[in-house]
Amino acid sequence: MLNFFRRIRYDFMDKNKRGKYLKYAIGEIILVVIGILIALQINNANEHRKDRAMEITILKNLQEDINLDTLDI
Repeated sequence: MLNFFRRIRYDFMDKNKRGKYLKYAIGEIILVVIGILIALQINNANEHRKDRAMEITILKNLQEDINLDTLDI
């Protein structure tokens, strides 16, 4: 796969097709940026899920502590 893209890049440079090479380079940059944004979105979703699970655990523990304290009183 990398050889395919490398060959396209070298063909554009060898034939002095700078306009096409520039379009290709911009397209490649856009694909990389989209990939990074997708990865960040997935990471944020996982972090949110972990935070929510921790929040639920803390709230359950708090509720148990309140129930035990009311029984002691």
